[in-house]
Amino acid sequence: MSLSKLICKPPSAATPKHERRKDARPGELLAAALDLFVEKGFAATRVEEVARRAGVSKGTLFLYFSSKEELFKAVVRENISGRFSQWNAEFEAFDGSTADMLRCCVTLWWERLGRTKASGITKLMLSEADNFPELAAFYQHEVIAPAHGLIRRILQRGVERGEFAPLDLKYGVYAVLAPLLFLQLLMHSKIACLDATHATDACALVPEDYLAAQLQTILDGLNVRSPSPATDQGLPPL
Repeated sequence: MSLSKLICKPPSAATPKHERRKDARPGELLAAALDLFVEKGFAATRVEEVARRAGVSKGTLFLYFSSKEELFKAVVRENISGRFSQWNAEFEAFDGSTADMLRCCVTLWWERLGRTKASGITKLMLSEADNFPELAAFYQHEVIAPAHGLIRRILQRGVERGEFAPLDLKYGVYAVLAPLLFLQLLMHSKIACLDATHATDACALVPEDYLAAQLQTILDGLNVRSPSPATDQGLPPL
């Protein structure tokens, strides 16, 4: 079974217009909050702005979320941490090589998260975590730890199957995460490397090509190599 296989569910029965509007409000508030948190940061975003952008009153927002902190946590769960159960299930179902699994992991990360506005949450947390320790602890528990755990499982699978050379898994995880983190920060900065109209040839970066090149470099380092003939014969390597 491929990681990219999607399971489609039949649409639910239609509901009256006024009920659809009520049920849609939490989703609209989360979408508006995501936009503003990424655009302005957590500290600078006011709940009044979120409510206004979602087209509801401030009182309506507080019917669903008791505080700005709880609203932020809901945004993270909706866009990132709530997906780990699916991603872990896909890991369990994958039956290809571990190199292909890692390629799928990076490709789907880009399609589902990296290229979306939700990737800006990473930059927000890096810049504001010191001022909001409760949110930092929440993000560590719900995003960072599960992400590290999933990548560690992928690398461990490769080692146990003899596909990857033995490695320090703790730091192997960072080898995979580092190019993803760099790309997220670049996407949400004023640097023009992702803007083909302004970037120089040396700086211009196509995200998909960048990820492919980084992944190939990682796999070249991880893959088990056969001993050279010179080593087999007891001769010094060239």
